[in-house]
Formats: sequence, structure tokens, C-alpha cells
Amino acid sequence: MHLARKPTSVELGPIWRDQDWGLLLQPMTQIKAEEWACANRDELQALLTEYGALLFRGFPIESASAFEGFIEQILPSPFVPYREASTPRTRVSGNVFTSTEYPREFDIYLHNENSHVTSWPMYLCFQCRVEPASGGRTPLANCNRIYDRLPNYLIKAFSEKGWLYRRNFFDHSAISWKSAFGVSTASELEKYCLENRLTPEWNELGLSIQYRRWAVVNHPELNVPVWFNHGLFFNPFSLAEELREAMAELSDDELASCTYFGDGSPVSAASLAEIDTAYRSEMVSFEWRTSDILILDNMRIAHGRQAYAGKRDIVVSMKNQVQSQDLPDCQRFL
Repeated sequence: MHLARKPTSVELGPIWRDQDWGLLLQPMTQIKAEEWACANRDELQALLTEYGALLFRGFPIESASAFEGFIEQILPSPFVPYREASTPRTRVSGNVFTSTEYPREFDIYLHNENSHVTSWPMYLCFQCRVEPASGGRTPLANCNRIYDRLPNYLIKAFSEKGWLYRRNFFDHSAISWKSAFGVSTASELEKYCLENRLTPEWNELGLSIQYRRWAVVNHPELNVPVWFNHGLFFNPFSLAEELREAMAELSDDELASCTYFGDGSPVSAASLAEIDTAYRSEMVSFEWRTSDILILDNMRIAHGRQAYAGKRDIVVSMKNQVQSQDLPDCQRFL
């Protein structure tokens, strides 16, 4: 572990013994969390850049407002809204929301928050208010390592073509197009689509949205390539086996979402399996404890959620908006 600067009053150690990223911070004395975070801001930001994930354990932060205040001291940049939602979220307090309200019996596949949208948060901040009774871990994976694991033919194809996303909204959709895009009328939706390089199509089943986006992006701070997209997340291949089987007879028009190469050609099952293997080979997780706070570099570290039983209460807040038009790797896909 090579620390350029060490914050005061805490013990530092790895989250995982076999990984060179991810740092666990635990207070050695009684501290006032917000004051401590403010006093050590530069050191904490440097550690976040170096390690990609910081897990704060044992800090006296109990309420959602205290959590918001703590991360505001470490990351004073503006809070970032959740855009083009795929699962419902509820505001808990201020800029703190439920992490997801997706059914507990299903896993949520690894992804980088809003990586398919024209802007996204650089940092994700989670707080565990109630630790899961069973399951419910938050799997993480290093996206630079995922990139390194993928075969050259896939990197070349996706670097050139990117992904084409298709999302369909029906009357029975878990989240409506109004909620997903934060609009109230069809005209507002079409204006949003025009501004964000989306193509809407109204049909007899409801609404279909298509858009082309990137697969690989150079990390703006680290200057390394990262696998940064929702391509597999929005593909039925990533769903649980029982869900895939239930949808096997449906056409792409009838699915909630599907993805293709950016030119519209299909991505083979073998290629999807290669991507899935890369994600799973890099996946690690830890057991949440009540009051844990996890801050992630969203462009470097993908996250998901394991199915769980009983109660689990994890909230999230997002910081430091990144605009796709500012990144050359993204500009040509807009």
C-alpha cells in the first residue's frame, strides 16, 4: 500500500487482501465526522483517486442528513440527479435517495451509474442504514481490469461501433417513460430526446427509445481506458435464468430493453458471454455493516446488488457531474 498522504485519526487497510484497489478507513479515536472530513479533504480525495473505492466503517454518522453532510465535506462539488431511470428510487432526505427499489429476490447486474446517458456522476456515495439479514452485498468490479480481460476483437469492434440501446415502455412497465425521463407530456419527451440524442418512436405497444453510445472511455483523471457502458446490463443476457426463459419467445419490440452493436447488428451470445466472464472474473464484494459509507469512482468501479432476504436499507447520493460532450471518446457517438 503506497500512501502519498495519510488522513489523521484513522486506521487504513485494504478492503480485500488480494486486490490493490479499495481502501478501508476506521477511526482510532472519537471524532466529529464532518469536521474530520473537512480537515482531511485533500488526503481523502487523493486516496479516492488512488484506490477507486473508500469504505468508511465505524464513523458516527446515523442520519441521512449527517451522511449528506459528511460526503459534502469530502466532495464539495454539486450533487448529481439520477437520469433516465431504470428502477424506481425515492427521496429520503435532501440529495439522498433509496439506492433501488428493484425486487429483492433478483440480483442487479454490474454497471456504472448512468454510463449510457449524456451526463453521469463521477462519484457514488452509499450509506448502509440497516445491514442485510441475508445476502444483499454490493458487488464491485474494476472497469480498467475488465477492459484488459476482453479479447482484442471485442475491444476493436466496440471502440469503433459502440452500443445501440433500445428501451421499450409499455402500460405495464415497472417504470413509466414519464418517470424515466422526468417529463409530463409527449412533447416534453420529444424535446428531451432531441436535446439528448435519443430517437423516440410511438407504436401500438407504447414507446420505443433508441440511442447510440460509447463502450470504452478514457478515464479523465487516470488516463487509462475503462469499460464504461450499460451494454450488458440492458441486454436480456444479464438477467436471471428464470427471467430469460420467461422472455425467450418475446421479440425485441416486447422486451423492456435490448442492446446491439452501434450499427444495429446483433452481438453474438458468445461475445456477450465473453463480456460477462470479464465482469465476473473481476467481481468482489464485502458484507455491509450498519453505518458503513462507501464512496466509489463511478467511471472506474462498476457496482451491482445481490438478492437478499429480510430488511436491507442502503441509500445513495451522487456527486460531480461529468458531461459526455467534454470527452473525445464520447463525442463521436452523440
